[in-house]
Amino acid sequence: MIKTNSLNLKSSKNLFYRPEIDGIRAFAILCVIIYHFNNQFLPGGYLGVDIFFVISGFVITSSIEKNKIKSLKDFIVNFYSRRIKRLLPALCVFVLINSILICLFNSNPDLSLKTGITSLFGFSNIYLYEQSFNYFAESSQLNIFLNTWSLGVEAQFYILYPFFIWFSGFGLKTKNGYRNLNIILILLTTLSLFGFLFLFKENQPANYFLLTSRFWEIGTGCLIFLNSKKPLLKINYSEKIIPSFLIILIIFIMFLPIEFSSISTLSIVFLTSFLIITLRRNTLLYNFFINSKVVFLGKISYSLYLWHWSIITLSRFSIGIYWWTIPIQLLIILLFSISSFKWIEKVFRDKKIYQLNWQNFLIILSMIFSFFINFILSEKSLKGKLYRGNYPHEKLITMSIDYEEKSNFSYQNCHFGEDNFSLKKAIKNCFLSDNKSSKTFYFVGNSHNGHFRETHHLINKYFDINIFSTSITGCVFPFKKNEDCKKSQLIISKWILENINKGDIVFISNRHISNNEINLPIMKNYDWMKDKYTIEIINYFHNKISERGAKIVLINPLPEYDVSLKECKPKWFKSFNYTKCTKTINQAREEKKIVYMLIKKYLNKEITIYDPLPAMCHNDICSMIDKKSKPLYFDDDHITDYANRVYVFPHLSSFLKKEKLL
Repeated sequence: MIKTNSLNLKSSKNLFYRPEIDGIRAFAILCVIIYHFNNQFLPGGYLGVDIFFVISGFVITSSIEKNKIKSLKDFIVNFYSRRIKRLLPALCVFVLINSILICLFNSNPDLSLKTGITSLFGFSNIYLYEQSFNYFAESSQLNIFLNTWSLGVEAQFYILYPFFIWFSGFGLKTKNGYRNLNIILILLTTLSLFGFLFLFKENQPANYFLLTSRFWEIGTGCLIFLNSKKPLLKINYSEKIIPSFLIILIIFIMFLPIEFSSISTLSIVFLTSFLIITLRRNTLLYNFFINSKVVFLGKISYSLYLWHWSIITLSRFSIGIYWWTIPIQLLIILLFSISSFKWIEKVFRDKKIYQLNWQNFLIILSMIFSFFINFILSEKSLKGKLYRGNYPHEKLITMSIDYEEKSNFSYQNCHFGEDNFSLKKAIKNCFLSDNKSSKTFYFVGNSHNGHFRETHHLINKYFDINIFSTSITGCVFPFKKNEDCKKSQLIISKWILENINKGDIVFISNRHISNNEINLPIMKNYDWMKDKYTIEIINYFHNKISERGAKIVLINPLPEYDVSLKECKPKWFKSFNYTKCTKTINQAREEKKIVYMLIKKYLNKEITIYDPLPAMCHNDICSMIDKKSKPLYFDDDHITDYANRVYVFPHLSSFLKKEKLL
C-alpha cells in the first residue's frame, strides 16, 4: 500500500516516488504522438516536449536532493552513471535498429545516420541546428532520428547541472545550499528566457534546437522543486489553484495554431509547473494520473518517445499514414516501446547486474557500444548497400547536365550566390552565341529561372538564337525594395541595358512567396510592398528596353509542393502517392494568388506573360512525376532537365511562335 502526502509518495522502492508525475508524462507523450501523426488535429501537440523538460528539471533535482554526497568525484561518477544507464542503452539499440531500417527505405540516408550518430554523444540538436533544419517543415518528417534533438538538450543540461549542485552547496546540504542554487538557477533561467524571446524572432532554428533557449524550461522545473521544499518567497498558492482548470488550459493551448508558438510555449511551461505543485491527492485529476494504465504509459514514455517517431517516419517512406493504418502503427509503436522498456531500460537500471565497480563498467561498455555503432554506420558500411528500392529514373533527377558541345553552360556554372557573382564569369560561361543570328534572348531571375537552363540551351540549339542565362540564389530580378542581394541583379540589368538590341527579348522568371507561407512566424513582418516594388521596377526596366526595340516576357510561377521528391518516387515498398504529389491546376494558381494579383494590378499591359502551367499540368492535374513515372521535379519546387526537354521547351516554343517572338 502506498502512503501519500501533498508533496511526495512513499513506496517500497523509492521513498519519494510520485506516480502522478508519470501520469503527466503519459499525457505529454500522447500529445506528441498525436501531433506527429497529424499536426492539424492537435497543432500544439509538440508542446508535450516542453512538458517533459519541466518534469526533467523537477525530477532530477528531487533525486539529487535525497542522495547523500560525500565527495565531488563520487557525486560526478554517480550522477553521470545514472544518466548514462537511464538513457544510453535504449538509445543505442534504437539507433542501431533504425539505422539499418532506414537504409532499406532510403537510398541516401546520410542526414538520418549522422543525426543518429551525434545523438549517441548528446549533440544531435547542435548537428540539426548546423543543418538549419526546420522542425516544422514537411521534409523534416524524413529524418528518422529528428526527435533525438530533445535528448541532446537534456544531455547538455546534465553536463552543467552537477557542478551547479556541488558548488552551490546544495549537494552537501550546506546551510545556504538551497538559497545559492535558487539564485544560480533564477539568474540562468531568466537569461535563457530572454534568449528564447529574442531568438524566436531572430533565429528560429537556434531557438528551437539549442540549450541556450531551452535551459529556462528545465530550469523552471528545478526551481519548482526547490521552492516547494524551501521557498524564497512564502506564498501559499497551492490551495488556491484548481489543477483541473490548469489541465483544461493546457489542452486549450494545445489547439492553438503554430503562429502562437512563443506564447504557447511560455504558457505550457508555467502551467505545467503549477500543475506539478498543486496536484493534490484524492482529487479526480490526481486519481486519473495515478491510474495504473496511465502510470505505465508514463513509465515507458522514454521508449515511446524514441520509437513512435521512427515508426511514423518509416510509415511515411512506405505505406503512408491513413486513418486505417494508424491503429496498426500504434500497436507496433506500443510493442516496440514495451519491449525496449522491459528488456533494455529496466535491465540496465538494475544495479545488481554489476557485481564489481558497475558504474565504470557501464560507462566503458556504453562508450564501446557507441563507437561500434559509429563505425558500422559509416558511409562505407551502410550507405546504398541495403537499399533495394532503386528508382529506375534516378539519373533524370537533375538540373545540372554538362553538355558535350557547351560544357560550361550548366546549372553549376551559371547559378550564383550573391557573394560569388561574377559578371565576367557569367558572360564567359552563360552566353551562348550563334553566328547565324543577331537576336539574343536574355533569361534572368533567381533559381526559378535557373531550373529552365535546359530549355534555354534547346532554344539556342534548334532556333539559332543567342542565349544569355544566369540566376542568383534567392534574389529576384531586377530586385526588391531594400533587398540585401540586389547588387548582383542590378549589375546584370545594367549590362543588359548596355547590350540589348532591337528584336531581343528579356525573359524574367522569379520565385515569389506562396499564400501558404503568409502565416509562418518568420513572415510576420514581411513587407508586401517589396513585391509591388519589384513589379514597378520591371515596368521601369520595360520602358528602358522598349526604347531599344526590345521586349519583356514575364514567366508565371510553376506549381510547388509540400513534400520532397523522395516521398513521391515509386519504389518496391510504396506506390505513387497521388494525394501529396499532385494538385489541380486551380490549386496551383490559388497558392500563388498574391503573385497573380500583383501582376494583374501593377504590371504594364504591354509586357507579355508566359504561363508554363499548361505544359506541366495535364488534364488539369499537376504532378511531380509524369505518367511514365519519370521525375518532373528535382526537389519540391525546381523542375528537372527531363521536364524541360519533354514538356516546357515544346510548349514555350509554340507560345513564342504564336506570339510571333520566335
